[in-house]
Amino acid sequence: MDNKGPVTLPRSYGGLRDLQGEFEAYQRAAFPEREPRFFSLELCGEAGELANLEKKSWKGREVDDADFIDEAADVVIAILNYANARNIDIARAVSEKMAEIERRRLQEPDR
Repeated sequence: MDNKGPVTLPRSYGGLRDLQGEFEAYQRAAFPEREPRFFSLELCGEAGELANLEKKSWKGREVDDADFIDEAADVVIAILNYANARNIDIARAVSEKMAEIERRRLQEPDR
């Protein structure tokens, strides 16, 4: 892969926006309202569990693929819940960040 030339960024983040909206509706209907810091701490915990699985794998211990899948799903759920609690349009934020990453990649191709 040539990392110096232009690449095509995702054309639409609408699916992410729709998913976030569905998560927000579910969260409001099924659980009590929580402050953003609750979800921030939840996110840190879930990311830590995923990192621990990677560390075990890196050290040569057997880890089931299902465990990676489960923890990765927990991280995604936690970030969507956090974004909703903070009123962050995650699709817009990701779109803008991807454009910035691509701009920097093209300006500093050896980075």
